[in-house]
Amino acid sequence: MDPLSSALKIAGSGLESQSTRLRIVSENIANARSTGDTPGADPYRRKTITFGSELDKVTGTDLVKVKKLGEDRSDFVNEYDPGNPAADARGYVKMPNVNVLIEMADMREANRSYEANLQTIKQTRDLISSTISLLKASQ
Repeated sequence: MDPLSSALKIAGSGLESQSTRLRIVSENIANARSTGDTPGADPYRRKTITFGSELDKVTGTDLVKVKKLGEDRSDFVNEYDPGNPAADARGYVKMPNVNVLIEMADMREANRSYEANLQTIKQTRDLISSTISLLKASQ
């Protein structure tokens, strides 16, 4: 397979992977304050994503793929809020193990990676168009 088609496939797999990453980060941010329904119940647990490479047998190119979606097993934070329906007998509520600052940094990184892959696709398309124009002009 030609290098330009391979570049498009690689960048496309990067777009797909970063899109999934952005979805996971968005879910984490949206649930940063989601507690359990009953006293002592576990709240939302932060989701994680792991990437890996996968060989595309048609092109012989390594593509980026989501290898695994998981959960962050770190401890929950206890917050004193006796009026909350999820508060235990001492008035503490288990809060999600989501740090919004970390999620925002991860979102920014995923967004930049997404943009870089998109730029790669645009430049590859321009190269393909230029090649076609050169071939037409030489005839």
